Amino acid sequence: MSKEIAWSKQVPVRYAADVVVIGGGIAGVIAACAAASQRARVILVEHFGALGGQGTIGGVQGFCGETTGQGHFFDEIQSDLDKFGAIAPYRLPRKGTFQGRQYDCDVLEIVLQELVLRHGVTLLLHARCVDVIKRGTEITHVLIHGKSGLEGIETRFVIDCTGEAEACVMAGCPTVKGRVPDEMQLPMSLIFFVTSAGPFSRLKPIPKDFFPWQPFRTRSEVIMNSTTRKPMGGAGVKIKIPGFDSTSTKSLSSAEIAGRREAFRVLEYYRGALKRRWNFSHFSPQIGIREGRRIVGEHTLTLEDVRLGREFDDAIAVGTYVLDAHKPDDPYRTYILPRDQLHVPPYQIPLRCLIPKGITNLLVAGRNMSADQLALGSARVMTTCGMMGHAAGSCAVQSMAEHRSPIEIATNTAAIKALQARLTSDGMRIDLGYYLGLAKKTDSPERS
Repeated sequence: MSKEIAWSKQVPVRYAADVVVIGGGIAGVIAACAAASQRARVILVEHFGALGGQGTIGGVQGFCGETTGQGHFFDEIQSDLDKFGAIAPYRLPRKGTFQGRQYDCDVLEIVLQELVLRHGVTLLLHARCVDVIKRGTEITHVLIHGKSGLEGIETRFVIDCTGEAEACVMAGCPTVKGRVPDEMQLPMSLIFFVTSAGPFSRLKPIPKDFFPWQPFRTRSEVIMNSTTRKPMGGAGVKIKIPGFDSTSTKSLSSAEIAGRREAFRVLEYYRGALKRRWNFSHFSPQIGIREGRRIVGEHTLTLEDVRLGREFDDAIAVGTYVLDAHKPDDPYRTYILPRDQLHVPPYQIPLRCLIPKGITNLLVAGRNMSADQLALGSARVMTTCGMMGHAAGSCAVQSMAEHRSPIEIATNTAAIKALQARLTSDGMRIDLGYYLGLAKKTDSPERS
């Protein structure tokens, strides 16, 4: 169906802000806190009922990569999780590729909520950005929809942390998605949670003939999966769901359906072949998304940038995680690159990767950054996204104060040094030597 309709409506402008942050994942939360801590009026718009994005709603339970030197706000998050006993010590990579800290995703919801409120951010939950209004090359208003209907927010600056660059698309900025040439995105993962039935407890049945699938017959048939123990009890099981598009309503719906069906097939396998006495508890509220749209920014982070550990004059973040990019067209534990090529040295991310083209008061932070698909496989993790958010929030305030666009800050020596000095004073380490030193250490209490 290719019909179109035109409609217009008077929308009440109920809010005014210096900075509107769209998307309440780790990048958005820290972007909002960074701007608000410098006395900007900040509104954070999140379409779910809780903050955290993939780190809570998606069921992810690990901060991947280096967790020190990420800035004061990330330090606050870890400290608050620790108060609940909801975060594990730092783990260096041994088997597999994980390095970082595991945490309880349910507790993270309240930790992030209290963090933004503590720093003076106005939080609008159950609200989604549906459009932006421009005047020339600037966004003047953000239109949101929630339980109060359509509402407008007058704003001086916008930070898009949606993961799919939704505000950028609305503003007409160029974007790309997936691999070349077929636009297939990195596979999604659904996480479901289980509890142990114990030796004398009853296993809840998985009804036969309820699902449109046949049980796995051999280990080689089983789709990629992994388990993570929750610090406060129970476990999460992550399963790979490839072949779907997070920027398509229909495709994303199909991914959710497929993921929930496959979860019970994997659970049946664990019970039968592996003798796990697990009862199903619940699904993560949303399927986990690794890749959506990416902006075509003023610089595109490449696989070569990452592999060579490149430094940039306008560096505002550092990536340390492996090239964690699985093949997008099969359900197994297959990487795009050979496994002996996954590890990378620390590398810098330039501010230009956060600057969309065509709009002068808009930045992005998180996985909708300007990067090729393989570079994104490393840079998309929450630690690095948090650094990008911190930089975006600080850059937005500087942009308004100095009447410079972000690209003017990125390309002006004095301006970018001022931004980097601000980030450093906020506890961020963007010098690669710091991370190279950490890489030589072994597990110790100072890494936790």
